[in-house]
Amino acid sequence: MELRAPTQIPDEVLLPSEDRSAAACSLTDPGAALRRVARLVAEDVPSSELFQAVVREVGALFDADFSGMIRYDDGTVTAVATWAALGEHPPVPTHWCTVPDDPAIAVAAAGAPVRVDNWGSVPGPIASFVRGLRVTSSVGCPILVAGRLWGALAVHSKQRAPLPADTESRLLNFTELVAGAIANTNARAEAERLAEEQAALRRVATLAAGGGSPTAVFDAVAGEMEALLDADGMMLARYEPSDEFTVVADRQATRMLPGTRWNHEGENVASTVRRTGRPARIEDYARKRGALARVIHSSGVRAAVGVPIVVEGSLWGVALARWNSEASTSPGTEARMAQFAELLGTAIANADSRAKLKASRARLLTEGDLARRRVVRDLHDGAQQRLVHAIITLKRAQRALQLDDGSLNPLLNDALEQAERANEELRELAHGILPSVLTQRGLRAGVNTVVDRLAMRVDVDLPGERFPPEVEASAYFVVAETLTNVMKHSQARHAEVTARAEDGVLVVQIRDNGIGGANADGHGLVGLGDRVAALGGRLKVDSPAGRGTVVRATLPLARHPA
Repeated sequence: MELRAPTQIPDEVLLPSEDRSAAACSLTDPGAALRRVARLVAEDVPSSELFQAVVREVGALFDADFSGMIRYDDGTVTAVATWAALGEHPPVPTHWCTVPDDPAIAVAAAGAPVRVDNWGSVPGPIASFVRGLRVTSSVGCPILVAGRLWGALAVHSKQRAPLPADTESRLLNFTELVAGAIANTNARAEAERLAEEQAALRRVATLAAGGGSPTAVFDAVAGEMEALLDADGMMLARYEPSDEFTVVADRQATRMLPGTRWNHEGENVASTVRRTGRPARIEDYARKRGALARVIHSSGVRAAVGVPIVVEGSLWGVALARWNSEASTSPGTEARMAQFAELLGTAIANADSRAKLKASRARLLTEGDLARRRVVRDLHDGAQQRLVHAIITLKRAQRALQLDDGSLNPLLNDALEQAERANEELRELAHGILPSVLTQRGLRAGVNTVVDRLAMRVDVDLPGERFPPEVEASAYFVVAETLTNVMKHSQARHAEVTARAEDGVLVVQIRDNGIGGANADGHGLVGLGDRVAALGGRLKVDSPAGRGTVVRATLPLARHPA
């Protein structure tokens, strides 16, 4: 509902279809006046037209000299319609400042009609203006929209006799009609706002779900939020380890261009959001201290609202809306921004997961190629060479047998030794790929063979049931690699290996009492994480310094039927 400056509407505009003399007679009929206002409400005329019709109807109905309607704002009241019985209404200021005990404050405080039959001692600029009109008697009635004070409707008389005693009750009928019209208009506006908001959220969600680049998603979110909030600027920033943030998107930027890094020490929205993890607002940056606050204020920003961007439970960054005008930001701004911030957090997590998945696949391919090359090298340098040597020796033995020169037995012994050593190397090589005890007897037997070779006490609590081969293999390598790291680096004296199947997943955990401080980004643990992720699982490493290490692998079973 748009409110325009008060204007005087002629009779022929207000009552276009009625005969002028009949209209004059009907002006003092309360029922006819209410019906005319109700008709305008039903026709959904513009607010300015409705308000002007109401003040004219009540002015004529109560044989008043003046009437008017005001809207309450933050500490002020705004005139939205005025009417005068004779001639033009004297010019009315657009905004009035209020003081205690003035008529506007009295109506607001009472929440009910208020009568003034002597303006001589009433304080404030509104009273001063009314006295200048030589008004002797006035009645003001509050306009309550959805139970909250919206404005007031008043009639004023210059006659010696005060306004009739029933003026208050009759005036209430008109304020109820006005309140209903305002509520309906507000409801339609709210429905339109929600529809626009949901459409914007769908556009951003579609872009994020379609695998859009982070830059494209950031720009889209900033643009949608700026438009919906009617903001003068919108910024998205990622928090850095120190008291700094990096701008990842900015609308209407001055100095805070994407990619720039800023220190947020001092009084500003970004520092408050980071400190509290909650939405924050500043209504006037001119009063705030700090280098960043000065930069923001110098760029013309007066107010700002920020909400946290949370990715997988951790604070990632902040979304900041800025306004340059003095008008206070809406109380519901934080809630509206939070919806986009939540969607943005999901998009960032998805993009990060896609990036990690690509990197994991690349590492798996690289590791696979390296493993194949190692197998080829080991076969070539070890077993293959021994088998070649055995073949050559057997051929020499064949010739010695034909010549009967007495060298047959040494040659056969040498060939047998080379063949046996080749067989041992092949067994060791196969053991390094996948031990036969694991494939034949399951995870518990495979882990026990690893533990038996360690010079450290390891308690094992594993189920005896069989699991899908790929799950057993991944769980085995997680345990074997982790225990190897424990022996090499942790200085632990004791370790525990446990596993349990629950809710469709196999959870494997290795705990030690070593020095902790394991690097989760180390080559070995990253490789294990890739192996687990390839099955749709997750590897978590918890290794605080001085408190040991816990490695936990979660492997889905439903995707891999036994």
